[in-house]
Amino acid sequence: MGAGHDHGHVGGHAAGRAEDRGRLKLVLAVTVLVVAVELVGAWLSGSLALLADAGHMVTDGAAVALALSASYVAALPPTSRRTFGLHRAEILAALVNAVVLLVVCTYLAWSGVRRLLDPVEVDGGLMLGFAAVGLVANGASLAVLARRRESSLNMRAAYLEVLSDLLTSVAVVVAAVVVLATGFTRADPIVSLLIAALILPRSFTLLREAVDVLLEAAPRHVDLTAVREHLREVPGVVDVHDLHAWTITSGMPSLSVHVTVTDAVLAQRGVGSLLDEFSDCVAGHFEVAHTTFQIEPESHREHEDLGEVTHD
Repeated sequence: MGAGHDHGHVGGHAAGRAEDRGRLKLVLAVTVLVVAVELVGAWLSGSLALLADAGHMVTDGAAVALALSASYVAALPPTSRRTFGLHRAEILAALVNAVVLLVVCTYLAWSGVRRLLDPVEVDGGLMLGFAAVGLVANGASLAVLARRRESSLNMRAAYLEVLSDLLTSVAVVVAAVVVLATGFTRADPIVSLLIAALILPRSFTLLREAVDVLLEAAPRHVDLTAVREHLREVPGVVDVHDLHAWTITSGMPSLSVHVTVTDAVLAQRGVGSLLDEFSDCVAGHFEVAHTTFQIEPESHREHEDLGEVTHD
């Protein structure tokens, strides 16, 4: 006997994705504009820092475009072959974005060391003016994404991309101010190295979370031992086994489990009542709404695989 309970999260996810797409479109437009401005600034001032920042933002713009595309793909309806639709497209996009962030960190580190060894003279005034434009635009983009950054790994990836842009803009502004005030041209590579150090831990965190979803690791907020104990506390439950938990996409944890109950309780309460209690237990205590329970009468235990010594 089995059944699955879905508490209507699909509609909520659809509305959330629509809002996310609107924000991503705005951020992508701002990113393209800033890239154009910084390319002009790099050409006029001779600043390699502005040119590097523009290249950095081209990479981030591509990542935001990828996140936007993934959001559309993930909204496609499920099919008989892909029963969960293409929700995992968002996770794949987050994985790609994490790798991009790591590449950017490597580039910033390499560029910073190179500039320490071989400083480049630039027009500090022009550099500061164009960097300030990038700083303001990136700040606005970050504000647009801030409220939705925890809605999915995909949106968090986009948020981190824009955050890295903002930090890079701050670095260029600081470097320009120092160059103008003191003539110390090595200020630019020093700040660039600090930026790489700030972005690196976030990149690894995003990468780890995306890989966990793809490998179907149990969600971090779901303690399977506690789930088993809670279900065993329901009167009539004699065994809980074949317990699995995974994440379809960020914000959509799922769980499946076999629950053995006494024949008397099953006859007295019926499957529906037990399913409701099990579902409410898991949803209330562990925030998992997409669940599948297989209810087995105790007299059926002899048909289980007797060779299995341990359970998941």
